[in-house]
Amino acid sequence: MKKTLRKSAKTEDEALRLALDELGLTRDDVSVEIVERAKSGFLGIGGSPAVLDVSYDAADEKTDKLRTFLEGLLSRFGVEAAINISDVTDGSVDVTLETTVPGALIGRRGETLDSIQHLSNYVVNRGPGPYLRVNVDSEDYRRRKDEALEALAEKTAAKVVKNRRSITLDPMNAYERHVVHTALQENDQVSTYSIGSEPRRRIVIAFGKNAEAPRTDEEGHTGAPPHGRYRKPGRGPRAPRPESAPPAAPKEQSDAEYPENAEPEASYTRDEPAVAPAPAPISEADTSVREWK
Repeated sequence: MKKTLRKSAKTEDEALRLALDELGLTRDDVSVEIVERAKSGFLGIGGSPAVLDVSYDAADEKTDKLRTFLEGLLSRFGVEAAINISDVTDGSVDVTLETTVPGALIGRRGETLDSIQHLSNYVVNRGPGPYLRVNVDSEDYRRRKDEALEALAEKTAAKVVKNRRSITLDPMNAYERHVVHTALQENDQVSTYSIGSEPRRRIVIAFGKNAEAPRTDEEGHTGAPPHGRYRKPGRGPRAPRPESAPPAAPKEQSDAEYPENAEPEASYTRDEPAVAPAPAPISEADTSVREWK
């Protein structure tokens, strides 16, 4: 893919030097076209700077860098593989690694292949130039994995519709979650959303098209644990009981305010002892009983 950078300066040499510094290339990597030559003018009046168009093949440069990196990486792995790099299309390039030991390059659940792809994108896109997306595959693993994820999504969605209950899938990376979301986005009976945080982020397939994800805390945990992983929480220390307020003192009430509750006036004073009431008179019946005893 041919790219052109236009630079202007007081002289042609200075404009070319600025362009090469910005691109990080050498004179042999570019082609130069002079759009307008520099003019000094008369006594410094009426002069104009030089304008150059510097053309370079960004795709070839990046693909060459990609091939060099992969050759060095595979030699460190001790794996012999043929590196096939396709033409650049819509800002992306496909890389196929052909080897007799594909398991060494694919790894468990494609983790090694994902790491090779991530490093390739990082190395290729360092420096100036447009972004180039690199897709690395071996033994058609990507296509087979996409088909397996789509089949898993459709099968799980059928269970959700039948039982009318949400199902949480195993943790997946961002690419795998994208495949599942895309596979079920046209299904009007289920909804999909993600919960948790990386690398334990999961997809939930919920019944109903407008199902919403539950609220999560700062660490990405929901109110309920993942499907099939319930456990009884430990009993923590008991919180101290709140101190009760002391009973309020009874309110003093004056007799003037409440005359019906006022005590009767005493018939004695502090200086005089109280007079005991006179005993009741003894009847004749009582006297006879006492004499008989």
